[in-house]
Amino acid sequence: MRSLVHFRDERRHNRRPLLFLSLSIFMVFFFRAPLGALAEGEAFTPSVVLEKARILSTKPYQAPVDEVPEFLRNLSYDAWRDIRFRPEKALWIEEKLPFQLQFFHPGLYYDRTVDINIVTGGKTSRLPFDVKTFDYGRNNIAERISPQMGFAGFRIHGPINTKKYFDEIGVFLGASYFRAVAKGQVYGLSARGLAVNTALRQGEEFPYFREFWIEKPGPKSNSLTIHALLDSESLTGAFTFKVRGGSATTMDVKSTYFLRKPVEKFGLGPLTSMFLFGENTSVRNVDDFRPEVHDSDGLLMSLASGEWLWRPLSNPGTLQTDTFEADDPLGFGLLQRDSAFHNYEDLEARYEKRPSLWVQPKGRWGKGHVELVLIPTDKEIHDNVVAYWVPEGELPLGQPLEYDYALSWDSGQAKRPPAGFTSATRTAADETGGRLFVIDFEGKALSLLPAETRVEGVVSCGPGAIIAEQHVVKNDVTGGWRLSFLVKMDEATPMEMVMPNKRPSVDLRAFLRVNQVVLTETWNYAFKP
Repeated sequence: MRSLVHFRDERRHNRRPLLFLSLSIFMVFFFRAPLGALAEGEAFTPSVVLEKARILSTKPYQAPVDEVPEFLRNLSYDAWRDIRFRPEKALWIEEKLPFQLQFFHPGLYYDRTVDINIVTGGKTSRLPFDVKTFDYGRNNIAERISPQMGFAGFRIHGPINTKKYFDEIGVFLGASYFRAVAKGQVYGLSARGLAVNTALRQGEEFPYFREFWIEKPGPKSNSLTIHALLDSESLTGAFTFKVRGGSATTMDVKSTYFLRKPVEKFGLGPLTSMFLFGENTSVRNVDDFRPEVHDSDGLLMSLASGEWLWRPLSNPGTLQTDTFEADDPLGFGLLQRDSAFHNYEDLEARYEKRPSLWVQPKGRWGKGHVELVLIPTDKEIHDNVVAYWVPEGELPLGQPLEYDYALSWDSGQAKRPPAGFTSATRTAADETGGRLFVIDFEGKALSLLPAETRVEGVVSCGPGAIIAEQHVVKNDVTGGWRLSFLVKMDEATPMEMVMPNKRPSVDLRAFLRVNQVVLTETWNYAFKP
């Protein structure tokens, strides 16, 4: 049986998504043969990747075939983890540039390789694989590895915590997955290049980054530019990431897609996270000493109408998909608002240090909706939360689809409505047979309101239930305000009595106001009776 420390270490570095419970699909991501590879020293511009994506989209999709040798794929987890990149071999370390690169070795789950090209002075060169850059630990396999093999992915290092030490800033590893941290944080949720057909019957399609071009930074560069070629059965794409590390690590993303065939669900800016249980989990299916276990605790949306919408996350009993109308969204993201250690009590995972991730579209994205997918899980090693934006209507074939946005990995403190935000959601069964909800709102403006202020709670629910009673009081401990209300379900139909799990969720919404002036974001919840 693994030790607790080993279990946490495995989860941090190799979380396995539950998206359709297919590890094999999730890990089919890289192959090394570049499409129309540039000659050594040939001139490079971002248009090179764009043209590669366009040409590739006109040809039938070819699944990755250049497999990693079987002896590497058959490594145990401990054996693969024993292969480490030598830090002293980091790219650009001797030149003392503001960024350094380290690389991941193929093997185990990482059974495909990716070509990595370095762009220096506008000229490109492929970075060769070298076994001497790796420490193989107890593995006696270095002499069996081809020098032409290639890497599984890479990580970016920079001085985000102190000026003298280069910490990890971000990682690109697995399909089109990547993640980052800001100053003082540890890894948590991930982003992806694109989500295709998530939570559909036919199964999800996982596009993958098959080739990268990384621009060598200058001695005073404050950003690192990365270009990537995306490929999948249904589409291709060209990406440019401009990465900046710091108290907030940001990525400016330019993306262009070319469809090979119609896509039923096209998810932009996809975020992937984990929620096992939180303060809103009144009945747990996990026996655990920790009060809460999650990388993110809610989905926040900033809508063009001016409304801010907050949906607390949950761990449902069955697959749950919710959509939120969001034409030309101003932003959306998965946040870890709860940053108090005593709410997690985990000295190893340090969930209070996990980043929030905000997606801010650049320009107008048009009509569409944000979609939230929640997948039941009983283990924290699985990512079971996905959020992305889906454009309305059928997308054209053969034409470039351009979407630019900014990603911000930070504490999430800046992503709040001007007046008040939800700080906690709690729920419990009521002795009358209803369901009690207790919502805490906080914010500087709310804290300035005297206790005698007539603050009104505006609560509504969808079909199937009624709001029986509600109360709003000043929270003398936090300085915020507490809204509590009771939800009573309508009488069950004969079919619902026979099959209670088929009873639909009830949509709940609530916010605070004074004299018709809205004070807070809108709290939204899908209550499953």
